[in-house]
Amino acid sequence: MLAQRMSLLSESGTAAAREAAKVAAAAGREIVDLAAGEVIIAPPKTVRDGAVAAIEAGINRYTDSIGLIPLREAVAVKLTASTHVNWTVDNVVITNGAKQALFDAMLAVVDPGDEVIIFKPCWPTLPSQVLLAGAKPVFVDVKGPTYIPTIESVRAAVTPKTKAIILNSPNNPTGAVYDRAALQAIGDLAIGYQLWIISDECYSSFVFNGHPHESIVTAHPGVRSRTVLVNAFSKELAITGWRLGYFAAPPDIVSAAKKLQSHTTSNANVIAQHAILHHLKVTDGVFEKGMFERLSRARTDGLAILARLADVPVPQAEGSFFFYLDLGKLLAKLPTRAPVKTVDDIARLLLEETGVASVAGSTFGDPTGLRLSFGAPPELLLPALEKLVGSLNALKSRQAAA
Repeated sequence: MLAQRMSLLSESGTAAAREAAKVAAAAGREIVDLAAGEVIIAPPKTVRDGAVAAIEAGINRYTDSIGLIPLREAVAVKLTASTHVNWTVDNVVITNGAKQALFDAMLAVVDPGDEVIIFKPCWPTLPSQVLLAGAKPVFVDVKGPTYIPTIESVRAAVTPKTKAIILNSPNNPTGAVYDRAALQAIGDLAIGYQLWIISDECYSSFVFNGHPHESIVTAHPGVRSRTVLVNAFSKELAITGWRLGYFAAPPDIVSAAKKLQSHTTSNANVIAQHAILHHLKVTDGVFEKGMFERLSRARTDGLAILARLADVPVPQAEGSFFFYLDLGKLLAKLPTRAPVKTVDDIARLLLEETGVASVAGSTFGDPTGLRLSFGAPPELLLPALEKLVGSLNALKSRQAAA
């Protein structure tokens, strides 16, 4: 059965896009990587100092399978402050990145044959993990410019087999930030149908336009007993490769994760745990504020450039650090016999012509989208977007002549 489930999976489209960029760079081409799902910046000194101190102290032993108790306590304090809902050490699990947190939650919540609602476009790991758990992903399509589902569309997807709903706000890839009304409506539905909510909030530090991030447990405290809240340090501290995530959940889910992790990864990297614990003890928030301000400026400057696209709406990009372009109108205007017909064709063309690596929306289950990261260094990002706009604006006339 597992082999059958694995056969349904494919490599992450983001990984494939970055591999294509690496091949082009290896051939001597100058490539700007806007396919990355990370901010390209050195992590804070507080994190590095914590790691060095742990190494110098000779720390090398297993921790509790769900993480150091002081770190779990610090995460509980952090979550209590950000969600205005009380969390304790008994609610927190430290994981090897958010992917493990999400998969722990999936295995704890669903049984083979269950259905899980996912909003599409979506990060491809989400349906892949549902399949690996033996369950069935049920997609609810969301459309721009907001990319927020209507509660009617969610309700229409519920069947007697539905066990859970996966939320991702701020969203990867669309940048959507769910407002309180949407979160409350989804919470009411989950309670009414007795569904679990798995809430991926890994981009919660990056919400723009003056909109604060609001967790679903803040918007609707009544869902806390049926919610697994997933987050990570990877994005906010620029340590994606360190693999340190966490989730907060009811104690029975924590207990299940403890058993699962004891037989899979044993524990998250001990040096990374001590590094983050040190950071949480001494941070003054300057690094986090500085990274947010950098991304906010990149977003503003990038949107000003993308506003010059002729047949593409300007993305809202309210959260995360992605511009998500809807190329549906542009694709519809291309000649039917033109060599460029799909978003995958456009992504390849941009890489070949402009040296800009992007991720086609087909990766996220969307035939018209294109994801661009504004986490790249600003001195590379803005010229790359200028090239991209020039290429896309010329595409229609060039394809007609082809």
